Amino acid sequence: MSRRKRNRQEEADKADIDLTPMLDVVFIMLIFFIVTASFVKEQTINVNVPDPNQAETPPNPDSPESILIMVNAQDEITIDGRRVDLRAVRSLVAQKKAESPESSVVVRAHEDSSAETYVGIADAAYAAKAGGVSLVPFNDKKKR
Repeated sequence: MSRRKRNRQEEADKADIDLTPMLDVVFIMLIFFIVTASFVKEQTINVNVPDPNQAETPPNPDSPESILIMVNAQDEITIDGRRVDLRAVRSLVAQKKAESPESSVVVRAHEDSSAETYVGIADAAYAAKAGGVSLVPFNDKKKR
């Protein structure tokens, strides 16, 4: 009988698995992945939000001093009734700014147009030293 008890106890001891080495390996791998992970910093656009206490009138896109750039829902850019490519915006804005130094750039964009197009226009206007760029809503009378 004592022999059977000893065999059972030996079998029970063999069934216990020591988890300490496995936990050590898991923690080392966790530290390795944390240290080697690359964290990407997202690039954002700086937006100047107007102070609500100061009532500033937005630029009138229909005034003759404004350089009006229209963007439709398909991201097609129109300046003076002419459809232009995004690469040509800088030179056209610089030309209009030279003709009228007091003018401001106004972008009238459709609500379905992409922000990428607006950012491209704003970058081109800043590259042409046109100063601030204003965004006004697109009035689509057919839609309403």
